[in-house]
Amino acid sequence: MSDYKALVQEMFRAIAAGGDVDAAVDRYLAEDFVEHEEIPGMDNTRDTPRQLFTMMQTAISDFHVDVHDLIQEGDKVVARVSFVGTHTDEFMGIPARGNPVSINAIDVLQFRGDQCVAHWGVMDMADALAQMGAGPPA
Repeated sequence: MSDYKALVQEMFRAIAAGGDVDAAVDRYLAEDFVEHEEIPGMDNTRDTPRQLFTMMQTAISDFHVDVHDLIQEGDKVVARVSFVGTHTDEFMGIPARGNPVSINAIDVLQFRGDQCVAHWGVMDMADALAQMGAGPPA
């Protein structure tokens, strides 16, 4: 059995390294990748995480991913993570206020070989938006 937990760690480091999101997505997500998490204004292909992480890197300076837990069962990994940084540019229409932000998420990632083929996830966007000053504290 492959160590998909190590691959998930590697993938999150590559995506959040402030480097090339396109290269990371092309390396870790299969061409036929399916995004099952509904994100407003985005589709269900590997372009969805490409757009989301590009937006996060742009809007959140010192962006990084804190991986709290990884659990592997067969070809799937469950990850409890936080997308962390400082809100320094517009994010989903919310103007920057310089607030620290930590977007908590639970992700289920399915693999085939050394690439992710599907993702199901839940991000705590209500809390994230509140941290950015766009809503009441969660």
